Amino acid sequence: MRELALHIMDIIENGINAGAGLIRLNIQEDRRKNRLRITIQDNGRGIPREILDKVTDPFFTTRTARRVGLGLSLFREASKRCGGEFKIDSRPGEGTTVEATFQMDHIDLAPMGDLTGALTTLMMGSPEVDFLYTHEIDGRRFVLDTREIRETLDGVPLNNARILKFISDMIEGGVEEIRGLQEKGGEGIED
Repeated sequence: MRELALHIMDIIENGINAGAGLIRLNIQEDRRKNRLRITIQDNGRGIPREILDKVTDPFFTTRTARRVGLGLSLFREASKRCGGEFKIDSRPGEGTTVEATFQMDHIDLAPMGDLTGALTTLMMGSPEVDFLYTHEIDGRRFVLDTREIRETLDGVPLNNARILKFISDMIEGGVEEIRGLQEKGGEGIED
């Protein structure tokens, strides 16, 4: 996949298909440590231990529509190719956590891509699922919690076009703000 957002979208879709009602996405960019960490956690059915060891095998899938399951294996390989680490933890009945790290200045690191578009597409397709998205850049944090937005909507679904536009603008503005603050405040950052 050419963009990290597509990997993230694929992993989140796995969680939604596993019956998750809450998806947590945490992205941490730490320039001092030259490290990007992406953590995706769901509260879906989880993966039994006997299957967990096989989920990063590209020729293993629990899906019946196609015979390969490339999402986790491609994400793992992207991480390893960029000097990072990949791990997956899951407990049946509790959910699954996927974490990948990347060396930020690695020449093979794919761009983030359209993460806002990926998230709002997922929200449009699964309005019953809540998302807790945290993006941290050198200690500055943006948080979007659809549970809080849902409380103020008085029954209007998250996949309403105007609500999705509001969420999209909120994500774009929030991430730009912490990135901008980081650049202003980053003048004194030492390597």
